[in-house]
Amino acid sequence: MKATWNNTVVAEADREKLIYIEGNWYFPPDSLKKEYFEPTDKHTVCYWKGQASYYQVNVDGNVNEDGAWYYAEPTKLSKKIVKKDFTNYVAFWHGVTVSE
Repeated sequence: MKATWNNTVVAEADREKLIYIEGNWYFPPDSLKKEYFEPTDKHTVCYWKGQASYYQVNVDGNVNEDGAWYYAEPTKLSKKIVKKDFTNYVAFWHGVTVSE
């Protein structure tokens, strides 16, 4: 599967390596093309997954502010619910397209 922004693949991995949580595909950290990701200061809290941190996705100067997020320290409860450790796995929104 791949994540695309501004006609550029910014992350890609085999489907079996991704984790599907609440309607979002989470990509393993090593599947990201790091040159397109810049950390932001944004953080949100999910009551069962913990604190999310964000990246802006930047392709050729076309910036998707907070277009990707991850959990650096998911809660123990979330790992039990998901049945996998999704630490630092990255999900996308704000126009980043995930497809097969």
